[in-house]
Amino acid sequence: MLKVGESLKRGSRWVCGHKSRTLVLLVVLALAAPEPVRSQFLDPCCAIMTAGLSTISSTLSGVIGGGLNRIVLIEQGISNFERTVVWPESFINQARALVGSLQGIFTQIEGVMRIPVNSATLPATRQFEQNLLSRDPNQIAQTSGDYAAVYGTVPDATGASPQTRDMVDMTDAAAEATMKRAIEIDALSELELQAADQINRNIQAAAPGSAPIIEAQADAWLVRANAYTQAATADLMRVRAVDLADASANIKSGAANTAAVQQQIYNLLKRQ
Repeated sequence: MLKVGESLKRGSRWVCGHKSRTLVLLVVLALAAPEPVRSQFLDPCCAIMTAGLSTISSTLSGVIGGGLNRIVLIEQGISNFERTVVWPESFINQARALVGSLQGIFTQIEGVMRIPVNSATLPATRQFEQNLLSRDPNQIAQTSGDYAAVYGTVPDATGASPQTRDMVDMTDAAAEATMKRAIEIDALSELELQAADQINRNIQAAAPGSAPIIEAQADAWLVRANAYTQAATADLMRVRAVDLADASANIKSGAANTAAVQQQIYNLLKRQ
């Protein structure tokens, strides 16, 4: 004990004499000392974290997971309803088969329209008929020359009266315009048949969701076809109007000639 006491006295004297060194040593020992290990069963912080994670897991699986499962069930119900009611696969296949059969009918119609109907036998009329049935808009510029070769030209001033020349010129103009329009309509119908054939092929291979888009495109082509038909009808109306105008002009000309003859007869009788 005496030795221990003397050692403590010497240590206290050394500490008193070396205060700065003692302070530095204590700081080093405090930093180097290992921290005590916290047990999972004894540390309250770990228990709180475990309880929080368990609550989050149960919330994800119970509340959010249940909602997601209900959403999946609803989407599956919608998909089944679309497959069985809105777009039944059997009806889709039936519609595609119908489009395929209609495509065959269209092909037959196109073949019928390709049957030659040329009937002229003379060189000039054969050339003119071939122009009119060419379905080629590039042949329109040649129509006037072919028309003149068959129907002649307007008489000169010495060969007919001004009124007669005007009537002939107007009748020729209406006839040529209608013939040129007929070539245009034939060319347009050719393009419409090609568009209809393309639309039918697209419908046959289209998905159910894209059918309204193709239907809208077909409706647009239908509007164009109606416009072309109306243009052809307008040409027929013009030809009919010119025909009626010619008939009216002939009646007027006949009435004027009758009045002139009556005047000449009256003058002859008056001289006698």
